[in-house]
This record gives sequence, C-alpha cells and structure tokens, in this order.
Amino acid sequence: MVFLGFLLVAAAIAVGAGVVMDNTGPADLVVFGQAVPGLESEWQVFLSGAAVSLVFLVGMTLAYTGAARRIRNRRDLRDLREEHEESLTTLEMEKRRLERELARVRQNSSPRNVAPREPAVQGARVAGRGSGARSQPAATSPFFDRTE
Repeated sequence: MVFLGFLLVAAAIAVGAGVVMDNTGPADLVVFGQAVPGLESEWQVFLSGAAVSLVFLVGMTLAYTGAARRIRNRRDLRDLREEHEESLTTLEMEKRRLERELARVRQNSSPRNVAPREPAVQGARVAGRGSGARSQPAATSPFFDRTE
C-alpha cells in the first residue's frame, strides 16, 4: 500500500511538472511534448490541475496510512513478544518454586513414616495385594446392585 501511494505521488509530480514546463500559452495543455486534446480553455486546464492534485493527495494518504499501519503492527508484535517473555519468566519462576516446595515436602516425609495407602474405592483391587480373590464393592446405587 505504501508503494502504491508513493507511485501515485510520483505520477502526480511528474504530470504536474510536465504541465508546468511544457505549457507556454494560457490555454494550451501540453504534457511531455504531446498536446492534450479537448482542453482548450483555461477552466479545463485548471480542472485537470485539480485532478492531478487529487491524485497526489490520494497517493499521500495511501502512503501515510500504509506506513502508520506498518508501525502499529510492528509495535503490537514487539509488545506481544515482551508479554510472552514476561509470561515465560513468570512460569519458570513458578516452576522453580514448586520444585523447591516438592523437594522440601519429600525431604520432610520419610518412607519409614508413611503408612501404606488404602484404595480410594472400597473393594477395589490393588495389584500385588490380597489373596487374589476379587471382592464385591459395596452397593450404593440400585443400578450397580449385584445381589440379584
């Protein structure tokens, strides 16, 4: 978009310079050595100059908005990178804190003092324990009652 804007600005400047340098008469419009047909009075020459200035303004507007958008996008990307780095740093600090806390908890609890854990569900079989016979879970719901 910036390139298109600069291209229109350059074209408007070239056409304007050609009109100014090649016109010697008050109502004769010559651009780059060629007479423009249909432009014979002063008001027509004035309107063609206004059209050239409008093209110049459109080109400048395109160049400005394209540059502003690019600057804004680069700023947003930089901010996102900084935010990402901050969040990574925060997560790494949290990870180190949790690792230290886990090491402290593991150090304070010795394997001699820890009692064997019971299964979370009553009647569930734990690998390597018991006589191998499967016990029935306590019926807590009519849907899972196996007494029938």
